[in-house]
Amino acid sequence: MKNQKIKIYLQYPWKFPDSPYYKYLIDNPPENVEYLNVKKQKGVITNKKRLGLSNFSKRIIRELIKKMRIPLVNAHKTKQRKKYDLIHCAHCLSKNNFPWVADLESVWQLYVSAQKTKAATKKIKKILSNKNCRKIILWTKRTEEEFNETFPEIKNKTTIVYPAVPLPEIKKKQLKGVNLLFVGRSFYEKGGLDALRVIDYLTKRYDNVRAVIVSKVPKEILERYSLNKKVKFFGLMPKEELEKVYSNTDIFIYPGYTDTFGFGILECMSWGIPVISVEGAIKKDSKRELIQDGITGFLISSRNKGLGKIKFVWSQAILLSEIERKENPEIIREMIKKTSELIENPVLRKKMSKNCIHEIKEGKFSINEQNRKLRKIYEKALNKNL
Repeated sequence: MKNQKIKIYLQYPWKFPDSPYYKYLIDNPPENVEYLNVKKQKGVITNKKRLGLSNFSKRIIRELIKKMRIPLVNAHKTKQRKKYDLIHCAHCLSKNNFPWVADLESVWQLYVSAQKTKAATKKIKKILSNKNCRKIILWTKRTEEEFNETFPEIKNKTTIVYPAVPLPEIKKKQLKGVNLLFVGRSFYEKGGLDALRVIDYLTKRYDNVRAVIVSKVPKEILERYSLNKKVKFFGLMPKEELEKVYSNTDIFIYPGYTDTFGFGILECMSWGIPVISVEGAIKKDSKRELIQDGITGFLISSRNKGLGKIKFVWSQAILLSEIERKENPEIIREMIKKTSELIENPVLRKKMSKNCIHEIKEGKFSINEQNRKLRKIYEKALNKNL
């Protein structure tokens, strides 16, 4: 099997999964692995109208299923007629009578309503117990803990494979001053309000500091900060344009309150950009597996910091409406303190930058490490069928 080419059919729950994970996987496949049905996979949605329509549609579907108490599970049967050796389910499960593996960022992705129910859990256990289910690939240790709590009978089928991102093909620019960045498709949920408060303060405090915000920033927020000409605002942009922004960035300020993972963190690390983030805002937070505090960035604990409660509502965790537009002063103060430390200490900033690149090039988030593990998983999955 070692040198044999393996054809993998990527099975999506929707038209395609809105995650950069699969775009990177397709562009950087394991040795002698070919992924099928990849033409429509362009990565995350950056068009405002398409993103809004996609989120609205998913929200309506999930809310209806939740209210009607239908135990629908995120499992599908492909009608693909092309010849393939194995199915790789993207954030879902397979109903095909054929060997398959699946990858998961979080357990809630197995429920169409994004809410655990006893009836749906029972159905999922049955699918996972089927002999065709060869392996469940979990993104992080935190995902593994969550999965084993819900499906302890299936833990022998699980393995952890951290997602990976490639190093950029273009060199980072020699920068003047210090450039800060916040990127988040969902402004409030990703902590944009607190990040902007930090950025506004620091760009006024230091003459050599400028900043860029890439997000769907509400009109009232744009108006509030319009007088600060050292902060530039951009809407959502495709990967190619975002890379130009990364190449001009020194520090990534990203609270990421609703993230179970956070691909933007890895993307910034690949450019050698230290990350300042907040961990513990939701139970399923994996930040401590992504960021090494004091080595590749700074992690601020949300415990006892006055951050409002967060709960899972539909497609992701979202801030409750009553706290969505509320700043978190203690977290803001901590982020200002840590960012100031990096602004004033270029030696530390450079050291963290090298650490970030090393983690992406040779660490657990490297393409080589991910592909080595995936190739082994695919081979073993097929060997069971010989």
